[in-house]
Amino acid sequence: MSRTFIFFFLITINTFAQVGIGTTSPEATLDVNGNLKVRTTTLETNMEVIKDSIMVISRDGIVNRVEANDIVNAAIPSMVRASFSSATDVTHLITLSLGFGYTLVEFDNEIIDSNDEFDPATYTFTAKQNGIYHASAQIRINSTISADTDFGIGIYKNNVLVAEQSFTSVTVAMVNVTSPFRTVSTTIDLTVGDTITFKLAASLASVNILGKNSDSYCSIYQLR
Repeated sequence: MSRTFIFFFLITINTFAQVGIGTTSPEATLDVNGNLKVRTTTLETNMEVIKDSIMVISRDGIVNRVEANDIVNAAIPSMVRASFSSATDVTHLITLSLGFGYTLVEFDNEIIDSNDEFDPATYTFTAKQNGIYHASAQIRINSTISADTDFGIGIYKNNVLVAEQSFTSVTVAMVNVTSPFRTVSTTIDLTVGDTITFKLAASLASVNILGKNSDSYCSIYQLR
């Protein structure tokens, strides 16, 4: 009876023991402190398993399983396109100072936002990843805008102007010959938390921008 009890006791200890390879203080059921070599593997052909069979190493060295979609989504670069929620004219009020003023372009309609970085309530893009980004915007002003009016659009990083296109509307024989479009683009180096906004610049107290998303929009995408 005594021998049977001892044998059972030893098996129980062995069942719940932690094994360390290259370490005397294992922190998992199997704790390998060193390289791990797998000589052969079996090719998995079950597509349902493949969707959820990626192994990753956490910060503390533990091997975990994650869904394949999570890996793909984590590597997707930022992509944003926004426009106006209204297809009609969108009036932007401008506070003038010395005959000129600026105001945020109210891009309040998300068309694409791959990493949830654009806030349509504040018209602001906030970077979640360090990297090089390309930002661009286009606006189309109502054709009834008066001549000799200076207006344009600028790109701002952390509320500092980094690129702008602005010029004066010109009339010839009572006909406005200046393009109603203003476009701007640039490449920007961003760190996590940096913001991008777009501002309208004009010498009028208010400007009507056409709301159709093929006429007026902004886009931001991560290059690397």
